[in-house]
Amino acid sequence: MTEKFLLDEDRLKAVEENFLRIRDTVSNTAIKAGRSPEEVRLMAVTKTVEYPYINRAIELGADLIGENRVQEFLGKKDDLKLDNVEKHLIGHLQTNKVKQIVGEVDMIESVDSYKLAKEISKVSEAKGVSTKVLVEVNVGKEESKSGIYIEQLEELLFRISELECIKVCGLMTIPPVCESQDEARRYFEKMHRAFIDIKSKNIDNINMDVLSMGMSGDYEAAILEGSNIVRVGSAIFGARKYF
Repeated sequence: MTEKFLLDEDRLKAVEENFLRIRDTVSNTAIKAGRSPEEVRLMAVTKTVEYPYINRAIELGADLIGENRVQEFLGKKDDLKLDNVEKHLIGHLQTNKVKQIVGEVDMIESVDSYKLAKEISKVSEAKGVSTKVLVEVNVGKEESKSGIYIEQLEELLFRISELECIKVCGLMTIPPVCESQDEARRYFEKMHRAFIDIKSKNIDNINMDVLSMGMSGDYEAAILEGSNIVRVGSAIFGARKYF
């Protein structure tokens, strides 16, 4: 159901300017890294963002959006102009929410356990779909963050590879807060090495096509180290509102 609120024309204009500027920066950074701009996708992260601002980004060419919470996405998706727009769930997913989101998004980026992968596979089979996922890696080994450690990655992937109706397409990470771009690049480089290593093993039912890393404060560093999806929210839509 559409919520009533006052549209902020200044914010709408800022979203336009931000999106176009960041899209250009993504392209230019890819070129700087010796890559084609088409190799790197800009995801507009829509957490706490009202639908008119998301739709304006879509009108300007945003073809990939990411939402953190199942309920928030389901609550506003009917107001979004989602034709030809890819939809990802990027936030932590509890197993009891799997039934609600499978079939509603094109990819779940936050698989961090065999238990969750098994539930996604089970629900996907019941719904007659195959669900694309990324495995989330806790590259900084932070207790406050979800994701598995790189050392556990290969074992988890082999277990998931045996499940039906779920397809691993790559990896996702959120590095620790860094004081410099150089520090961030070290974490991204570590992730890219793991990504390439897994790709070289050619595990059945496991693809390493997507490396999702980099957000508003560090997406340029991520692109320089091999990311092909950057997840940008506040730099496009402004500071998040928490209710």
